[in-house]
Amino acid sequence: MNKLTATVDRERVTAASVSTWEVEVDRVDAAEWSYMLDLFEDANIYQTWSYGAVRWGRKNLSHLVLKRNGEVAGITQLRIVRPTRLKFGMAYLRWGPICHRRGTELDSEVFAGMADALHEEYAVKRRLLLHILPNAFVGSARAEVFQSAFANFALEPSTTANTYRTFVLDVAPPIEQLRRNLDAKWRNKLTQSEKKGLRVVAGSGTDEYEIFCRMYNQMRERKAFETTVDVEEFGRIQRDLREDQRMRILICERDGKAVAGIVASAMGNSAIYLLGATSDDGLNAKGSYLLQWSWIQWLKENGVRWYDLGGIDPEGNSGVYHFKKGFSGVDVCQLTPFVACENAFSFAVVKAGRVMDRAVRRLSNLQGGLVAKSAI
Repeated sequence: MNKLTATVDRERVTAASVSTWEVEVDRVDAAEWSYMLDLFEDANIYQTWSYGAVRWGRKNLSHLVLKRNGEVAGITQLRIVRPTRLKFGMAYLRWGPICHRRGTELDSEVFAGMADALHEEYAVKRRLLLHILPNAFVGSARAEVFQSAFANFALEPSTTANTYRTFVLDVAPPIEQLRRNLDAKWRNKLTQSEKKGLRVVAGSGTDEYEIFCRMYNQMRERKAFETTVDVEEFGRIQRDLREDQRMRILICERDGKAVAGIVASAMGNSAIYLLGATSDDGLNAKGSYLLQWSWIQWLKENGVRWYDLGGIDPEGNSGVYHFKKGFSGVDVCQLTPFVACENAFSFAVVKAGRVMDRAVRRLSNLQGGLVAKSAI
């Protein structure tokens, strides 16, 4: 019988220091969680309470807080999937754990302590299959810390379904240098867009988002592309988020009409490009170039260091790939997921569920249907 294990050395943290560690599980509310996210460089929208509550359901969330000497050192939000009240199922952690306090260097002790705490609570106590999709890119210093801290976890085999590839742009250089670094064709199209009398409006309210959704739906009808994105769901997340943690919407207008738009999130020291759309009226306006450049300027003005351009697929979507390549960011892949399980039944049930889910998706694709449900 297959069984993934993660042997935990519970003394590896305390052996290196005299710190006192505490773990608190499911003791915070939404307001406290939002406040704690503000403490971290690696905060991101996928770890907000609003994202979890809207996407997965409030009753299916679990929140773990790791404290060192009484201070919050790390936090993480997970989705709990239990088919019955029996002790089996899955604990899913997306883009976490959050362990990099603002104004500090990466602390390997905190990551190691979080790895132990997660294993103990969800794999050992709750008997769940623990699946962690880390917010770290291969080859980075952060990835090295992750790989060391979670060395006793199994690595999920890399597949197209669990591999996130993107371009990441360092926004720290002067704005003039960032512009020079743009691909020549991209820079020329940006210059063209600046000469077309376009106007960029930005905000985080429901009005801006509704304008974006109208353009997005026009684009869906025009291109008839397959997507797992639910723009209405993102709208509900936006309304639920604390105002200063909301996604930012940039709308490009020509003669008072919206011609293009983007939706992005900036938290901690990073930003993520989430959604983009061009209206029927904006096909020749080159508004997307001006929007992205306006967003980069905003990131610099607000002290955000890194810009994740939101996923690339060179073979499946070459047009978007070449557009994003024009920023001259670094082509990177996210670390593959870490897995731990002390319950063979949980492992078997989750594996069977994933096989069934893939079969349903393949059938839907063969029938020409658009699959709107994302993988957990």
